[in-house]
Amino acid sequence: MSRSFPPHWIRRLDALVAEIGKPDGRLGGWTPCRSRCDAGLLPRTAGAVRDFFRGLVLATALAVTVSCAPETGDPADAPPDPAPEPDVSSTQPAAAVEATPGVSGERVLFGQSAAFSGPAQELGLGMQLGIRAAFQEANDRGGIHGRMLELVSLDDAYEPAAAVVNTLQLIEEEQVFALIGAVGTPTSRSATPVAAEADVPYIAPFTGAAFLRDPAWDNIINLRASYQQETEEMVARLTGDLGIDRIAVMYQDDSFGRDGYQGVRLALARRGMEPVAIGLYPRNTAAVKTALLDLRQGDPQAVIMIGAYQPVSMLINWATHTGMDAVFLTVSFVGSNALAQALGDTGADVVVTQVVPFPTNDSLPVVASYQNALSVHAPDAVPGFVSLEGYLAGRLAIEGLQRCGVELSRDCFLDSLRSAETVDIDGFELRYGDDDSQGSDEVFMTALGDDGAYYPVATMQTMAP
Repeated sequence: MSRSFPPHWIRRLDALVAEIGKPDGRLGGWTPCRSRCDAGLLPRTAGAVRDFFRGLVLATALAVTVSCAPETGDPADAPPDPAPEPDVSSTQPAAAVEATPGVSGERVLFGQSAAFSGPAQELGLGMQLGIRAAFQEANDRGGIHGRMLELVSLDDAYEPAAAVVNTLQLIEEEQVFALIGAVGTPTSRSATPVAAEADVPYIAPFTGAAFLRDPAWDNIINLRASYQQETEEMVARLTGDLGIDRIAVMYQDDSFGRDGYQGVRLALARRGMEPVAIGLYPRNTAAVKTALLDLRQGDPQAVIMIGAYQPVSMLINWATHTGMDAVFLTVSFVGSNALAQALGDTGADVVVTQVVPFPTNDSLPVVASYQNALSVHAPDAVPGFVSLEGYLAGRLAIEGLQRCGVELSRDCFLDSLRSAETVDIDGFELRYGDDDSQGSDEVFMTALGDDGAYYPVATMQTMAP
């Protein structure tokens, strides 16, 4: 199948890839030339870099659109869905002009680009599950001001180039009202300029990256606490509860990993400390053996890991196998249920910071609502932190829709949330402001038990290595 891309798509892709490598660009922080340049494997000049990445993005676009097109896609390649969903491929064509894209008298259409394949797929599937559970809950009650809520999701496999292509497709072709539930920092870093240029709301991405909290973004609404808040809590507990002063860091070698690593460094610097060792691994791989060797050089008492569940579990398993005696901690992005399954018997006492309440604590009204919605939407689904965050993301979007009334617009949607003194989702309170796009500052410490379940951590004094 061949496909030509509209000229304005090409111009936007050129503009995006031109930012790569700039230290102050919105896609900055990536340096094209490392050892691979010397080997002649990557371009050296800025023009060559742009041509290289333009070709890469367009090649990815062809692969994604061919594999995801509803008229040719193989159902076996689609992400599993526990319950039947509306056929969003039969929505009104992009040429149909509406006052607000994605909004008609009968529905509101949301878009999601997330990982539904690869090492981070459980995160995308979990967010999708929670959002759809929240949407079905609203639809079963008659919708929002008479409109049904729909979600169309595209797989970016946790790759920035695919996220750009998906975002363009969702905005230009699917004509979505807003984007919701993106997964990851590198993918969000690529997609947010596209959404901002089109004035499309970017709601509740599954990432705590600092750049998304910049007040300069007027179309982003964050739900969760930041990675800097999560890593601060880790360092505070390690030093305060356990008196540990030898802390190492392993992180994914991209914008996500560097954001978390920066959070650890800042937390340590506030206490006059530095990491005793640093290990890195490439995104979308589980190649952590070199990182483990680097970490062992510092003889750490604790290792803070910024990564997805597959490489994190692999590092812990190898470290345990080689007799490394340390406390292992990781941030919420890891995907708690998937990590527990991957670790099995070696997961006891692994600490994970969470940014939403326990998904099994139905004494909290918001969790009880989540469990009820999940049981209706996907009766066989296991409650988890990721799908709970997805449910809260869906409920946040619903709150914005309700506040706007029948005359729905993107500006009203964003303003109604930003100007709200408190957004109360069944007792889970979010607070926004003119320069504050992050609703929650809550960080919860949890640890895996011998039975593979998570438990709240009131103190780490019983977890000394």
